[in-house]
Amino acid sequence: MSISERYRQLVADLMAAIKQIEDEGSSERAMQVLRNGADMLEEHVESVGEIPRMRIEQDLSPVLLDAHNLLDRGRLLLTEGEFESHAALVWDLQQMLYRLLNDL
Repeated sequence: MSISERYRQLVADLMAAIKQIEDEGSSERAMQVLRNGADMLEEHVESVGEIPRMRIEQDLSPVLLDAHNLLDRGRLLLTEGEFESHAALVWDLQQMLYRLLNDL
C-alpha cells in the first residue's frame, strides 16, 4: 500500500473512531482535541497523492507529528476521564500514524 493510500486509510479510520467515541459519549474536551487532530490530517487527504516522493517526508512529517501530539493529548484526556476503551482505540490509531511517519 502506498504512503498516500495509508494516509487516507488512517484519516478514514480516525474519523470513524471519533464518530464511535462521540456516539458512545466521552469528554467534550477530549473530543475537541481529537477533532482538531483529524481536521489537521483531513486537510491534506486530497493533496497527499500529488506530493513528489522526494518531498513527502518534508511535507508530511510536520503534519503527522502535530496530529500525533493532538491524538496523544486527546488519549490522555480520555484516560483521565476513565474512558479506557476509547483511549485504547486512539492509541491504536497513534500507532498507525507513527508507523506511517517512520516509513516516510
